[in-house]
Amino acid sequence: MKTLATIKGILFDLDGVLYVGSNAIEGAAVAVEKIRVSGMPCRFVTNTSTLSLASLQQKINAMGFSISADEIISAPQATLLYLKNQHEPVCRLLLADDVKKDFKGFRQSDTKANYIVVGDIGNTWSYPLLNEVFNCLMQGAKLIAIHKNRFWQTEHGLRMDIGGFIEGLEYASGSKAMIIGKPSAEFFQIALDDMGLKPEEAAIIGDDIDVDVGGGQQVGLMGILVKTGKYRQSYAESSPITPDLIIDSIKNLPSLLGC
Repeated sequence: MKTLATIKGILFDLDGVLYVGSNAIEGAAVAVEKIRVSGMPCRFVTNTSTLSLASLQQKINAMGFSISADEIISAPQATLLYLKNQHEPVCRLLLADDVKKDFKGFRQSDTKANYIVVGDIGNTWSYPLLNEVFNCLMQGAKLIAIHKNRFWQTEHGLRMDIGGFIEGLEYASGSKAMIIGKPSAEFFQIALDDMGLKPEEAAIIGDDIDVDVGGGQQVGLMGILVKTGKYRQSYAESSPITPDLIIDSIKNLPSLLGC
C-alpha cells in the first residue's frame, strides 16, 4: 500500500471533495492553497458534464478557490480532444446546453451521427430519446460516454447518474461505449502528463471509491477516499477496493502532507 511520503502531485476530484452543489466543503479552499504554496503541483479532475470549462472554473472560484482553467481536466474537454483527432465526425450531443458550447465546432445530426456523445442531461431522458439513440447505434454509430458513474451527491441527496442509461444502451445495441472520463486510464494519464509525473508519484483524492480511488489505483496512483460528498460507509465497506488512505475531509490533507 502506498504512503504520502513519495507523493509529488495531487489530483483532486471536484464535486464531493471541494464542494457539494454550490456549497464549498469547510476548509477545502484553505487546504488547496496550503498544498499549492508547498510547491506541490495540483490538477482538478472531474467527470462533471453539466458545465462548460469556463462556467466550471467560474463556479469553483466563486466558492473561494483560485484555480486556473488550465489546471482543470474535465471529461468533456478530454472528449473534445478525442473527437478532434477523428476524421470528419458527425455528432449527436446528449449534453447540457452550456457544455454544447464547447462542441460547436463539430457537425451535428440527430439521425445521421457517427458519434453519440452522452453526458448529464437531467430530466431530458425519455424512452423516445433512448430509442432514437439505440437506432443510431444499430446503424453503426459509436457511443461515447463522458463517464459511467452510478450515482452522485446533490444538495437534495443522492441522484442516479448516467451509468444506468449507458448500460442500457450497451445491452440493447450490443455495442460497448467508449468511457472518456474517470476511471479511464487514458484520462488519468492526461493529468499525469500535464504535471510531468509518473503514476507512483501522484495521488487521487475523491469521494467515489469506485471511480476515483479504484480507477486511480488501477493506473498506479495512490487512492485517497474522503468521507464527504457521496461517501457512504456501508457502500465503502462492501467494496472490493481498499483505499490507500481514508480521511474525514480534504481539510485534513495538508497536515498529512506536512504542508
